[in-house]
Amino acid sequence: MNTNIAASRPPLPPYTRETAIQKVRMAEDAWNSRDPARIALAYTPDSRWRNRSEHVQGRKAIEQFLVRKWNREFDYRLIKELWAYHENRIAVRFAYEWHDDSGQWFRSYGNENWEFDADGLMQTRLASINDLSINENERKFHWEGNRRPDDHPSLSDFGF
Repeated sequence: MNTNIAASRPPLPPYTRETAIQKVRMAEDAWNSRDPARIALAYTPDSRWRNRSEHVQGRKAIEQFLVRKWNREFDYRLIKELWAYHENRIAVRFAYEWHDDSGQWFRSYGNENWEFDADGLMQTRLASINDLSINENERKFHWEGNRRPDDHPSLSDFGF
């Protein structure tokens, strides 16, 4: 295990239900910050991603991917929920809402499979995502700031 605490991202594997839920919420909070540099640090230097049909490898490429993402997805609001966990792997389901530069709103639904190294850095992220065009009055994710409030409904509360 790497003894450099700056390179460590607790909680560390093997995950329990409680630590897996904590890891999922930490990831949700980071992505809702829309800070590509901050988010990229949660991944190993050579992390491998599959995001939709795009394959990305390495922190720099992850950061560039996220910059591109949020240059076209505005007012992004994400909710993640634990689906399953085992040792150093976590599966999540998620939904996020955003609009494009024409003002069209979308709700994107998906699943991610995550694999972590011993330091709690994500080494593999496999994401499958589908977009649904919605009207602005169909939005469900309303909160101020970057972090979803603890009392905001979850995906299960919405029936998603």
